[in-house]
Order: sequence, then C-alpha cells, then structure tokens
Amino acid sequence: QVQLVESGGGLVQAGGSLRLSCAASGRTFSNYAMGWFRQAPGKEREFVAGISSLGGSTRYADSVKGRFTISRDNAKNTVYLQMNSLKPEDTAVYYCAAQPKVRYYTSSGRSLAAYDYWGQGTQVTVSS
Repeated sequence: QVQLVESGGGLVQAGGSLRLSCAASGRTFSNYAMGWFRQAPGKEREFVAGISSLGGSTRYADSVKGRFTISRDNAKNTVYLQMNSLKPEDTAVYYCAAQPKVRYYTSSGRSLAAYDYWGQGTQVTVSS
C-alpha cells in the first residue's frame, strides 16, 4: 500500500501561483511514477501532469502546458505541482496518484485506471 497526502491548496486570484505537495509513505517511493489529476464540479477527473519514477520524464495536459510544473524529491518521498498563471478554469479538487513505474511508459499511462493509489485531494479555487 502507498499512502498519499496532498497539501497546498487554497484560494488565489487569477494570475497567481500555488504549489501543491503530495507526501507518500508505505512503499519505496522511487518504484512509482506519480501523477496529478483534477476534478471540477460536474466534470470527470482529468489528467494534469505525470512524472517518471526518477524524474527524468514529465508530461502535461495541453491545458496546463507552460504554466504548471511537476517535480519530485525522492529523498523526501514527495511530489510537487507548481502552478503559475492560474485561471478560473483551473478551479478543481487536485489529486495526486501513484502507479508502478513501468506503467508510466505504456500507451494508457495517463489514464485514471493506470494509477493504483490516490490521495484524498486538495481544493484549488481561482477567483476572477
């Protein structure tokens, strides 16, 4: 089992920044690729960003590319999501998730089903 706890959400004005953190425990963190997803009210949960187990590869949804940056610190068992130039449409509950490292490289690696472990989520609200 991998336990994931997100933090760093809050209320911010459009154009502002937030940094989300996700602390992992339970198993060897470097054996897992990590991802961030989000779910807005009335919408399906969607992929935001992913990072490989050692951090050498990252990928992003088109909607956040150039504004968000995913990173990880394996010594601290933590993955981050730096969010800049926030927009009201970024308002959602943000979840971090973990997947076995090899699954990151599969064709379905961005899908919800590709992730085995999920945090409880942290609310991000961007006001206009």
